[in-house]
Amino acid sequence: MPDRLEIALDHTRSHLLSLRNADGYWAGELSSSALSTATAVVALHQVDAVSHAPLIEAGARWLVANQNADGGWGDTTISKSNLSTTLLCWSALRNCVRQNVGVDEHATHSPHSGECAYERRLVRQNEVDKSALSLLEERILANTPTAITRAEAWIISQVGSLEPADIARAVIGRYGKDKTFSVPILMLCCIGGTLGENAWRRVLPLPFELAALPRSWFGAVGLPVVSYALPALIAIGYTRFKNEPPAWWNPLRWIRALLWDRISPMLKELQPSSGGYLEATPLTSFVTMALASAGEKEHPCIPGAVAFLTGSMRADGSWPIDTNLATWGTTLAVKALGEIQPETRDWLLGQQYQSVHAFTSAAPGGWAWTDLPGGVPDADDTAGALIALKAGRAVPSPSGFAQAGITWLLDLQNRDGGMPTFCRGWGTLPFDRSTPELTAHALLAWWLWEKEMPSECQARIHLSSKVALTYLRKTQRADGSWIPLWFGNENATGDDNPVYGTAMVVAYLSGEPRLAEQAASLIGSGVTYLLSAQQTSGAWGGDSTAPATIEETAVTLHALCQSAKYAPTSKAVINLGTDWLLEATQDGGHFPASPIGLYFARLWYHEQLYPIIWTAQALRSVRRFLVLWIGLLSVAAI
Repeated sequence: MPDRLEIALDHTRSHLLSLRNADGYWAGELSSSALSTATAVVALHQVDAVSHAPLIEAGARWLVANQNADGGWGDTTISKSNLSTTLLCWSALRNCVRQNVGVDEHATHSPHSGECAYERRLVRQNEVDKSALSLLEERILANTPTAITRAEAWIISQVGSLEPADIARAVIGRYGKDKTFSVPILMLCCIGGTLGENAWRRVLPLPFELAALPRSWFGAVGLPVVSYALPALIAIGYTRFKNEPPAWWNPLRWIRALLWDRISPMLKELQPSSGGYLEATPLTSFVTMALASAGEKEHPCIPGAVAFLTGSMRADGSWPIDTNLATWGTTLAVKALGEIQPETRDWLLGQQYQSVHAFTSAAPGGWAWTDLPGGVPDADDTAGALIALKAGRAVPSPSGFAQAGITWLLDLQNRDGGMPTFCRGWGTLPFDRSTPELTAHALLAWWLWEKEMPSECQARIHLSSKVALTYLRKTQRADGSWIPLWFGNENATGDDNPVYGTAMVVAYLSGEPRLAEQAASLIGSGVTYLLSAQQTSGAWGGDSTAPATIEETAVTLHALCQSAKYAPTSKAVINLGTDWLLEATQDGGHFPASPIGLYFARLWYHEQLYPIIWTAQALRSVRRFLVLWIGLLSVAAI
């Protein structure tokens, strides 16, 4: 195996380096998303269906072409169908082809069965020639009726009917008290005509008036959306208010009406120069369609949002879930390679925020997942950048970037000892809570730089580490595993990914000797779980029952090798897993991606770089493990 291992490692490393761009970083490529495509189509349709007709057509065609065999849609083209995405795609297609008054809303016959409201509206505006419009609609409708019928059958199989009340109940039940996604989904269904009469009453009201409070109060008042969804809270809350206002005697009616002029400019203030909120198509689309549906098509943020949406559509008619994860992908690649080139180091240093962030009011010192202006500093990327920059031999004085980054992470730590993603203290909703893998990631960043920090910062690191390790003990499950926040597995129990979460925690805690000594028991029990989850093939999936993937096998192999000094793993286990990985990647030449990434409220994605990066990291770790094992064997022989 050593010769084969070296060849595969060389192939993988070369392939990874070939994907680095001329500026020295990895932009990666995120999967196309049916959810993103559906939301973009509806947003553009609501703003100006005429001028955006070619994009709407292309998006609708992509949705039809990428419908799953069972009639539903998943978040990626290789994902299982899920209710949220299927409802959005179904409603988006219905929005494009909704029939004229008097024609059954569920009828999906020939486009000649009645003059479409879509056509009537456009012709009435005299913005397109009627014959050209008819041709366009015929193209859009070519396969859409069948797609709609199949989608309806799938929805009935999941919900029990197409009754609006049943659909609304199912959506609300899926997300519980977190309204970050349930309300936008219901809004889009309302716009698409799939929530029946009095549809806006089924869209839960959002207290957009709370946006007028000081930003520092948001965690205390318990907003029903996660921290990064403030633009959606404002825009969707307002359109629901405009389309279904409270009774005249309700004080909220007058409070909300009076506060809109004060709150409305915030949407422009929160909008980055790219026009895309968080650089994400879904969030930008939801804000755009909400404003358009509230009669706010002239809102100052609309032109930028539309430019972002039109500029981010792919050649095949789809939209990705996000623009890129350049900073995240680059730090992962650097850590996998074990070295950083000067141009990569300079680029990464240039991504550190130097001023208070306009969106989250985050202090300077952090890093976001992307180099684009819509990024927001977060714990995972800040820790990743600090660790990656440690791979450089010649970096600027830690009194600058490193101390600022370490302090930023220390200030973000929650009272429970864990690390949240964006904002300290929100904690009431899933994607704002502390999470184990981010906590372990921050711990490694702290300890890699601890010796180079001023004494007062060292003292904070020691204190914060104690409570962080206590948090990890409390969140470790009885079988030794941890559940991550930002990664999952559709084929594992509860869509969770204990293998990924545990592998990441074990690898981070084992990454610095002094940290590993403090976390020895956590590492040992985590390794026990990983060994129990290995499948007979030698590989790993999201848990012991889920199909194996390159990503999960690679991160687990790395964790087991990284922790071998503290929780020994047999050579047979490593060999078996490595053999599987070499076969799956065809010795470093084939890297099919799996949708294990989670984005926002459980939206799946896959990233081109993940299997390549983690395979390179795993093979380097296996090589080190074998050298260590041979050395121990030699000592034993002596």
